[in-house]
Amino acid sequence: MTVVTRFAPSPTGLLHLGGVRTALFSWLYARRHGGRFILRIEDTDRERSTDEAVRVILDGMQWLGLDADAGPYFQTQRFERYREVIAAMLAAGSAYRCYCTKQELEDERAQQLGRKEKPRYSGLCRNRAEPRVGAESVVRFKNPLEGTVVVEDLVHGPVVFENRELDDLIMARSDGTPTYNFCVVVDDMDMAITHVIRGDDHLNNTPRQMNMLRALGAAPPAYAHVPMILGADGAKLSKRHGAVSVLQYEEEGFLPWALLNYLVRLGWSHGDQEVFTLQELIAVFDIRDVNKAASAFNPEKLLWLNQQHMMRAQPAELVPYLRAQLKRLGLDSDNEALLEGVVLAQRERAKTLKGMAQNSRFFFTGDIELDPKAARKHLTAAEAPALQETRARLAALGEWSAAPINDALNALAAELGVGLGKIAQPLRVAVTGSAVSPPIDVTLALLGRERTLARLDAGIARCQGG
Repeated sequence: MTVVTRFAPSPTGLLHLGGVRTALFSWLYARRHGGRFILRIEDTDRERSTDEAVRVILDGMQWLGLDADAGPYFQTQRFERYREVIAAMLAAGSAYRCYCTKQELEDERAQQLGRKEKPRYSGLCRNRAEPRVGAESVVRFKNPLEGTVVVEDLVHGPVVFENRELDDLIMARSDGTPTYNFCVVVDDMDMAITHVIRGDDHLNNTPRQMNMLRALGAAPPAYAHVPMILGADGAKLSKRHGAVSVLQYEEEGFLPWALLNYLVRLGWSHGDQEVFTLQELIAVFDIRDVNKAASAFNPEKLLWLNQQHMMRAQPAELVPYLRAQLKRLGLDSDNEALLEGVVLAQRERAKTLKGMAQNSRFFFTGDIELDPKAARKHLTAAEAPALQETRARLAALGEWSAAPINDALNALAAELGVGLGKIAQPLRVAVTGSAVSPPIDVTLALLGRERTLARLDAGIARCQGG
């Protein structure tokens, strides 16, 4: 059997972390078993579905690298198929037309609540032989009245539902449009889905969907209902916890594979290992190992993991992400050596690529912006002589690289009888505009001789009141 999984988001909101984790679990399971992963857009709610939400889903999946083997399929493009199946089920007697009005259904619900019963459709039209003249109708599934449905859930274990507790759900509305629960069944059947991995808020839908599949002569897939992600305070994940569009994490400078690493560890583990590559995850992931308890979102842990991946990546891998962040700042460079050098110099000091770009602006601009406080402290008249001598020593270097720069600065500090910091800090402020940068020898090597000396000249002029 070829494993086939699917990710089936509804474009009624943006793609958030919970959806991404479900997609990741489905993708990993398919990849682990050499199967297929399908992307399906469940857009039957045409009033709430938006083109923007579809774009975020598609762009988000592309940024994450969760490539689909088929799709994206759109349910709104399959209405003819749904109508065909509904007609067949009506003919077979596994579905029926319901003519109950909205008021009648509300009255029935009120009476059931008054009797402290679970509200459900009673099946009034289930055996109606004749149409109700002048009344609109919906199409309902004729759910079995006896027996049980056992969901052999791969996360929760067996979950038993009594058929008598399941009402006859609506398959098609009065305007003929199919409903979510019905479309899912037809899609999973037509696409030969073998494993449905989704949020546990869908668990109560599963027995009805299984019954419909059996009515259509199809074997239900295996189901795995994964727990939700909570905020650190135990409440449902919201915007204040970080439940923003997945593309917001791209804008904030997170690496896609670091975000996936973080999400897979919310409720799943493999020994004590924290940091995984995607290939390592593919090799060891099993949906049966997912914990049934909800997990809490921890932004600090995500930042830590992101930096771990930045530290472990080849510098060239990070260059496109750094450039994307620089472009957001109105900066750019096609100097691969400089970009890789900046990555190496800055990644211990930054937890995101956005932070790295912000801290590295002085490498990519002609004019630097001086930090007033740092300038007042370090670019003073008293520092001018040492800065002038520093410039002379640097200008005389035959090789412009970190090692000879370091030797020259240390030699000057020794001659003047001061610590290296007394030489390095005024120099750092003059060439970067800030009192904080990577090691000064590395910083100057990346800036290059010409820019370093030009910025030193400007710093000396400032010291002298020029």
